Amino acid sequence: MFERKNRGVIPTDRGTLLYNYIIGPMIGLEEIEKLCYKKSKTSRATVSVGMCFTTFHYTLEEHVGHLPFNLITKFGECAQLLNELNAGVIDFVITSQTPPLPNLVYTPFMTTRNVLVCGGQTDISTLEKLIIANHPEPISDWLGNQVWFATSADMEAVKRFWQVNFEVSPDFKPSFVLPHYGSILRNLKSCNGFAVVPDFVCKHELANGTVKLAWEGSQQPEDMLHFAKRKNTSYPKELLHLENLLTTNGLS
Repeated sequence: MFERKNRGVIPTDRGTLLYNYIIGPMIGLEEIEKLCYKKSKTSRATVSVGMCFTTFHYTLEEHVGHLPFNLITKFGECAQLLNELNAGVIDFVITSQTPPLPNLVYTPFMTTRNVLVCGGQTDISTLEKLIIANHPEPISDWLGNQVWFATSADMEAVKRFWQVNFEVSPDFKPSFVLPHYGSILRNLKSCNGFAVVPDFVCKHELANGTVKLAWEGSQQPEDMLHFAKRKNTSYPKELLHLENLLTTNGLS
């Protein structure tokens, strides 16, 4: 490729031929490198966030288009999302669980509880009398004969509400199993069904009267929601923005 001279080397004919073949692609690679470097210095950060669909729908969804950074959302169970956060797969999680994973830090920010709601035109006068009489078994029996909506066939939220207030498991099945609480609340507007839902999910429907609070329960089980992130996050500014947004506008 080269011929050695007293003051260095000069390319041979083969070396000159090789140079002519590769100079064009080499210039192209240099341009791509410059472009990528420039883009990496000016492009917006991309943050991945995990939570359940209900929390996203009622808190963050309406604000996505105004975020000053790119966002990737992932839905799933708390345990799965926290393991992915701990492993560095996602950057931020809203969770009601706080397992002691080594890389994570949790910040509590809001309590939420499940309440019993029904359609806005539902006659609950009998239920109200039973509640005033404070006889748990007749309350349970009456409610068990109503139309029920749930988000899972095992009625996890209803089961917890029943166990806390009646110290037994419900002995009925839901009439309608729908994918999320938003579907339940939309259906309750025009029927006489009942559902157990988180209080922050139904606050707007309660305010405008399309659904009404049937019973808070004699015992009110509460969950504490937490922000979860890695101790050494790559996006401290972006995650602080999310925390402030959700605390101020989302779940408060």
